[in-house]
Amino acid sequence: QLQLVESGGGLVQAGGSLRLSCAASGLTFRLYSMAWFRQAPGKEREFVGAIRWGGATTYAANSVKGRFTISKDNANNSMYLQMNSLKPEDTAVYYCAARFADYADVASLYSYWGPGTQVTVSS
Repeated sequence: QLQLVESGGGLVQAGGSLRLSCAASGLTFRLYSMAWFRQAPGKEREFVGAIRWGGATTYAANSVKGRFTISKDNANNSMYLQMNSLKPEDTAVYYCAARFADYADVASLYSYWGPGTQVTVSS
């Protein structure tokens, strides 16, 4: 069983930056592709970005492309989401997720989820 825990959320002004972390334990982390999703109140869970199991290939949603960067550290069983130029519309609970082998942009394809971390961007 792979266990995931997010950290790094908080309150930031528009234009600011945050770095989210996702710590993994339990299984062979390097075999799992990872993703970030987010969910704002009253909205469906939204794909933010993903990184392939090896860490060399990433995929970002159009809404965050150029502002958010995903990285994966297999040696330390961690994944990160660097968020720059934050906007109020980025406000949401951010979740990390994992699936065996290749990445995907559909939440239902991910087997493991963290509890989430709140990101609030004030205008």
